[in-house]
Formats: sequence, C-alpha cells, structure tokens
Amino acid sequence: MYKMISIELRLILFFSLLFNTAKAQSNFRVNSPDGNLEVQLSEVGEAVNYQVFWKGEAIINSSEISILPNRTAKVEGSAVSTKNESWAPIWGQFSEISDHYNELILEISLEDLSAKLITRVYDHGLGFRYELMGLGAGQEATLYCEYKLDGNNSLYFPAGENPPVGPLVIKDLGSAKELDKIHMPLVVETNNPYLSILESDLFSAPGFELISLSYDENKGILVSSNTAQVTAEKLITPWRVILVNEQIGDLVTNTVPLNLAAPNQIEDPSWIKPGKTLWDWRVHGYTAPDGFTYGIDTESYLRFIDFAAEMDIEYFLIDDSWYKEVTSGKFELSDKLDLQKVIAYAAEKDVELMLYYDIRHGEFGDEKLFEYYQSLGMKGIKYGFMGEDVPFTRDAITRSAASHLLIDFHDRPLPFTGIERTYANAITKEYCHAQQDSRKAFTPETFIKMALINAIQGPLDMNNGNFDLTGINSGDREKGPRITDSYVSTVVSEAARTLIIHSGLVCIPDAPEEYLEKADLFEFIQKQPVGKWDESRVLQAKMGEYISTARRQGDNWFVGSVHDQQGGTLEIKLDFLQPGKEYQVTYYEDTDETHGKTNPEAYRVRSGKVKNGDIIQAKMAPGGGHCMWIRPVKLANN
Repeated sequence: MYKMISIELRLILFFSLLFNTAKAQSNFRVNSPDGNLEVQLSEVGEAVNYQVFWKGEAIINSSEISILPNRTAKVEGSAVSTKNESWAPIWGQFSEISDHYNELILEISLEDLSAKLITRVYDHGLGFRYELMGLGAGQEATLYCEYKLDGNNSLYFPAGENPPVGPLVIKDLGSAKELDKIHMPLVVETNNPYLSILESDLFSAPGFELISLSYDENKGILVSSNTAQVTAEKLITPWRVILVNEQIGDLVTNTVPLNLAAPNQIEDPSWIKPGKTLWDWRVHGYTAPDGFTYGIDTESYLRFIDFAAEMDIEYFLIDDSWYKEVTSGKFELSDKLDLQKVIAYAAEKDVELMLYYDIRHGEFGDEKLFEYYQSLGMKGIKYGFMGEDVPFTRDAITRSAASHLLIDFHDRPLPFTGIERTYANAITKEYCHAQQDSRKAFTPETFIKMALINAIQGPLDMNNGNFDLTGINSGDREKGPRITDSYVSTVVSEAARTLIIHSGLVCIPDAPEEYLEKADLFEFIQKQPVGKWDESRVLQAKMGEYISTARRQGDNWFVGSVHDQQGGTLEIKLDFLQPGKEYQVTYYEDTDETHGKTNPEAYRVRSGKVKNGDIIQAKMAPGGGHCMWIRPVKLANN
C-alpha cells in the first residue's frame, strides 16, 4: 500500500513539474546585447503577444504579433542565439556597420500549419519576422502587429508633399482629422526614449503589400498589417521594426533597418558610385549674366557639363521633356536637343549622365527600357510617377541593376527601407517634399521635420542647394514657386541641407553661374564625399526647430546645422575630434544682416583653428544655417 501511494505521489509530482515547466515555457525573453532593451513574448489566449521594455520600464505593453490572426497559435519550442559581426556597405552613412544582436526563434503551430516567429533585439531596436510553411499558392496571409502605447505618447508621420503630421496625442486620436492614413516611418515621442515604427526588407517578401498603419479606436491601439498573396511554398514576411533611441536625431542614423535587410545581391557592385549631380529642371528660364537663357536644348546641357567637369561633380541629371513622345520601344526627341552630341560631350569631359523617364507620357516597355538607357551610355535613370506598386518597384530595381543603372525614384515612391543594402543601385528616392512648385510644405520647420521623420526610412532626393534665392522668389524661373516670396531659407541653410539629408545622389538644383558667383560657399557642397562617409552623427535636434549633423570621411569632418524661422544659436561641441590634433576649420555662416525672408543671400566665409573640446557658437538667422569643414592642419591645403 505504501509503495502504491509512493508511486502515485511520484507520478503526481512528475506531471505537476511537467505542467509547471510547460507553463513557464509559455513566456520567453530576449534582451539586447547591452541589456537595456528587452522583449517578452508569451501566449495570451489563442495568440502570441509581445511586450517591450527599455531600462526596465515598459514602452510597449502586451500586443499581438500574428501571421494568421484567425488561427489559434501555440508555441511548441524555442531557440536563442547571438550574432556579433560587422559588414561594409557599398555606400552610405557609415563605412562599417556592427551587426550585433540576440535572437529568439519560436516554433509556433497554427492549427494544421507551422510557423517560426523570429525576434532580433539590438541595443537600439528590434525586428519581428514570420516564416510560414504549408499555405497553398494563391491564398492570403496577413502579418498583423499591435502597438499598445501609453495614451500620452505623441506621434509624427510623413504626409507626402505636405508637412509631416504631428504631434498627435494617442489618447486623442479618435477625433483626429489628420488620421486618414498613417505613413511609415511613425515617430513616437515618449517621456524617454523616442521610438520609430516601420518595416525593413519588404524586397525579400514577395507577395506582400506595403505596411499599412492605422489606429483601432475600439481597442485604443495602433496596428499595422501587410497582406500577401502566397506565391511560394515558404512564406517570409517583411521585418516589423521598432527603433529605440534616447535622442530623436539618433533615429536617423540607426542601423537596425539596414542590418535587417537582405545582404547585397549584386555580384560586382563596383560600378555603383554615389555622388553629386547637377539638375536642369529648376534652371529653365534662368538668364545668366552673359545673356544666355537656359532651356531644354543642347547648348544648355553643354554648359551644365562644363561646370560639372570644372567642379568635379560626378553627374548631370537631364529631367523631363527631353523627349516629345514615347511609344513602344521609341523616344521621339525634342527638336532643340541633339542627345548624341550631349552624350559624346559628357564622355569627353568625364561627366556621367542620368536621364528621366515618366511612365505617364507613354510606355516604352520596362522589359526594354533599362537596356535602352544602358545602350545610350546612361549611368542612371530617374523614374517618375510609377505609383505605389510593390512588384513594379521591385522589378524596376532589379532590371536597372541588371543594366548597371542607378535608379532615383521620383513622385510618391515606396519606402523600400533597407533596399540600398540589398540593391545599392537604388541610390535615392523622393519620399518627401522636394519641389519648388508649391511652398505650402517647404518651410524651414517642415525641412527639419522631414529630416527627423521621412529620412528614417532611407536616403532622400530632396534637391537642396538653391543659391539664387532672390531670383527664385521673384518668379524668374519657369518652374519656380507658384507664389512669389514664399521660399524661406538662406544660402548657408541651403548648403547645410545638402549635408543634413543623407542620399546616395545629392541633387543640386541651381544654375552653374549662381554657384560660381558664390564659389567660396559652394566649396562646402563641392568638397563633400557624398555617400562615402565613415561616420555620421546627429549632434543635436529638436522637432521642427533645429538640427545639426556631422559626417566624417577619414580625418575630414563636415558639419551642417539649420534653424527654424525664429533663428537662434546652437552650441556645437567638437568632442568628436581626435584629441591632441590641431584642425583647420572653414566656417560658412549667416551674417548679422541675413534673414530667410528679407535678405537670404547674405553670408560670410572665414577660417580658424579648432581642437577637441572646443565649443562653437553657431549663430543662425531666421530660416538660416551654419556649416563647417574641419580637417587636420597638415591636410588643410589638400
């Protein structure tokens, strides 16, 4: 009798221990390498939920993360691993990127299907991705993710060519008129830290649409979803990404989205070269001091090429209307343009050409378009009005790469975050307000907001660097502002903006003669090694008020700062310089008389010496800016 009770007791204890162990294993944790960021995953009801903690405090409360939200999800197993490597981008804000994370993989049963939920946690961000097996071709799958944030948090997000939306307080979202559609990247302002919600590696997830962000008023939470038509036996979702930084400017240089993107897919990317480009579109109608008026014609383009060669500017971009009509396999050229002469002249001067294409004007045929551009000797294509079409965009990137063409997406492109790692020929995109046609959006305040919001998703084609601000504001250009005197900026601010906005192709929009007239200021733009940076930092920033950015190549530092229409002074600490070295600095500054509305072209250039620990008082006019080019004294004359 005693033995029977003993055996029964052992069995009860065994199954009780088994049950408690299984119950304990329904909760899983994975931390960042430095321990500050923690993600907890658990079964809640019939779903898998996650929570995010920053330094022990919850920043996202229990929220669902699902691949098939209508199926019961059960965790069947788990595995944890660590990776600590680094890789070198083909071009970008850094010459080397650390890929250091802890990873948790959950094996999940979804009734008759199986899935993996992969969670990667970095020091300043995390990513979720599902892999799903067994869903038949043609069926739909939805990546669904909730974000249960504090109701007092504020949100900001892009709005196309309009000023970014925000701040919107979450608890007031039910009555917010601006909530028509929430675009990524979403910036969340908490007491501490700042968050950004976006996705990465959409390119590697065939069948999925772009992320859709919305507010569920009934639940009082933000949600995101991507829907896919299944095209393969194994379904891979884009990464759902959450960035975490204590300083808002660090979101812009956060490398988590790049680390989550697929590695380079181009076998020999040596032909991909970032740089600066002149651009003809905004110069049409400008009359130079010698009486020449720029237009869409051969002579205008030869003048651009001469200036590019003289100033070591890598590219010249020919925009719309170089052709009159497009039919299948044929461009009918403008009568005033001898394109072959322009191509030959550019080759003689060692200037690369890029050419615009607008699908609204007729379809040449994308299967032949990129090959044709390559046959002309073009180094890139600016693609306009392609629409928000994921497969179309993916095909354009791969087809242009096959023809060794850089591609600049214009006019409401998709934010393929991380694509510049996977296909580095995707050099830039206009995911912002980059036009002079309508000044409703492009105030100094809006520029700063876009630099802190839109730029998180990747390189931007914003067309900064206008020097003839008085002429542009007077309506002298054929394609200038619709409202005269509506362009608020200073020439120094324009120069600073070319550095602040990261891009693989910095497109400067003004006439060569205007840059020659202010050659000492143009030096700041000319000397920048665009896209070849070793290090990038946002030194300080405040939404809509100011931003100061520093970028380094070798021992050379370039610093650009801008201010809102109130103007002001920023203290820039030079603690990023190497101790024990003396540096030569060239300052490009607003003057006491400069004003973004009334006197935008007043500036001064001066030189000095600086060292580690110095503090620069960067005084900026209303709508103004401040620039520095800093290099070791021994290299100052190079």
